[in-house]
Amino acid sequence: MSTLIIAALALFTRFIGLTTAVSSGTPVFDEKHYVPQAWDMVRSAVNPLIGGIESNPGYGLVVHPPLGKQLLAVGEVIFGYTPLGWRVMVAFFGAATVVMTMLLVRRLAGSWQVATFAGFIAVLDGVLLVASRFGMLDIFQVFFIVAAAFALVNDHEQVRARLHAAWLEGRMGDSPLGPRLGFRWWRFTAGVALGLALGVKWSGLYYMAFFGLMAVFMDAALRRRYAVPRPFLGALLRDAVPAFASLVVLPVLLYLWTWRAWFAGETSVYRHAKVDGQMDAGILRKVLPDWAAGFWHYHQSVLNFHASLTTSGGHSHPWDSKPWSWLVASRPILYFSSTGIDCSAGGECRRMIYLFGTPAIWWLTVPVLLWAVWCLVIRRDRRFLIPVVAFVAGFLPWLIGYDRQMYFFYATALSPFIIAMLALTLGQLHGTGAPVRWSWVRRLADGEIRWGTVAVIGYLSLVLASFLYWSPILYGYMVPESWYQSLMWLPSWT
Repeated sequence: MSTLIIAALALFTRFIGLTTAVSSGTPVFDEKHYVPQAWDMVRSAVNPLIGGIESNPGYGLVVHPPLGKQLLAVGEVIFGYTPLGWRVMVAFFGAATVVMTMLLVRRLAGSWQVATFAGFIAVLDGVLLVASRFGMLDIFQVFFIVAAAFALVNDHEQVRARLHAAWLEGRMGDSPLGPRLGFRWWRFTAGVALGLALGVKWSGLYYMAFFGLMAVFMDAALRRRYAVPRPFLGALLRDAVPAFASLVVLPVLLYLWTWRAWFAGETSVYRHAKVDGQMDAGILRKVLPDWAAGFWHYHQSVLNFHASLTTSGGHSHPWDSKPWSWLVASRPILYFSSTGIDCSAGGECRRMIYLFGTPAIWWLTVPVLLWAVWCLVIRRDRRFLIPVVAFVAGFLPWLIGYDRQMYFFYATALSPFIIAMLALTLGQLHGTGAPVRWSWVRRLADGEIRWGTVAVIGYLSLVLASFLYWSPILYGYMVPESWYQSLMWLPSWT
C-alpha cells in the first residue's frame, strides 16, 4: 500500500502543470537540442522497430547516444510535437525512478517503513522533480542506473541463498574455488539496465566499471563467508568471467543496438565517412569496413567535442558548477525564466524554474556520506555498500576531470543514492532512544514512542516544509519580485 501511495504522489507531483513552462509553445533550455532531435526520429522513421535518425542540424554534432531521444520520440508519436508530447515520457520515468529508489531501499533494509522514508524523500527532492519535468535525457539514465543497482542487490541475495543451500546440503564440492553458482538472471538484468544507461549517455560507463568490480568483490566476500578455501581466486575464475559477459559485453551489445537506426540509414551522419573524405587517413580507415569506420569516426568526433569543453580552454558558462559544489547543491541551474511580468496586485512578478536540490536533503549529503562510510567500514553494515559505490561512481570521475565544463544536472544520478543513505540512517534512528514521557505525545501515538522516532518524523516534516517553501522555483509559480528574492538564500543561487 505504501508503494502505491508513493507512486501516486510521484505521478501527481511530476504531471501537475507539466506543460506550462514553455517559450511561446516551444522547448526551453536544453530541450531545444533533444526535443527536435527526437522529432527528427519520428519524421524519418520508416520501420517502427528501427526508428529514425537525428538530422544533425547546422549548430553542431549530436553528442549523445540515441536511446534517450528515442524515448522522447515515443511521447511525440502519441501526443505530437507539443509540450506534453516531449515531456510525458520524462514524467513517467521520473515517477518510476521514485518507485525504483523505494524498491532498492526496501531490498537493502528489508523494511517497508525505511522504504517509505526513501520514497517520501524522493518525491520531495527538487533535483529528481525538475529533471522529471523537462524533455531532457538525465532522468532516463538515472532510472536505468537505479534499476541496475536494484538488480545487483537481488543478485547478491540470490547467490547468498544458493551458497547457503549448497552449504546446508553438503554440495560445496571439493574444489578450493567453491561451487559453481549457475546462470544469474538478476546479474543479466543489471547488465541490461547498464546497457540502456550507456545508451542514454556515455557516463553509464562509470557505473559499468564500478558496479562490475563491486559485483566480483561481493561474490568473493560470499565465498569467504561460506568458508571456501580460495574465495578470491574462486570469484576471479568462476564469477569474474560471467560477470564481465553480463556487465560489460551485454551492455556494449545493447549500446550498439540503440544505434540500429544509424546503421540502417544511408544518410546518417558519418555513415560513409570512409569513402566520402570526412575521415582522416589511417590504419583504421584501411582495416575497418565502411560502416565500422564511420561509426568509429562519429565516436571519435564526439569524444573530441567533450574533451574540448574545458575551463582552461576558454569555455565558460554562467551556470557552470564543479563537483564540490554538488555536495551542498550550492550552484543550481536555471531551466526557465520569465521576468518583468505585471502582477495583478501591481508591481513586478516573475516565473523561475531551477534544477534545485531541496536543502533539507542536499545539505546533509556530506554528513550522511561520511556516516555511510563509517557504517560500512567500521560497523561492517553492508546495506550501505551499493549506495556508497553508486555515489562514488557518479562523483569521482567528474572530480578527476575537474577542468571540464560541468553543470549541476550531472549530479542528478547522485540523488537516489543520497536518498538511500538518508533512509537507511533514518531506519537506524527509528525506534531508538528513551521513551517520550509527554502524555499528549503518547496519546497521539496510541502507545509508547521513542525520541529516535520523533527525530525521524521531525526530519521528514522538515523535508516537506523545505519542498513547499522552495516550490515556487521548482514549479515556476508566478510570484512577486520580493518573494522570489526571499527564496534566494545564497548568492550562488542567482
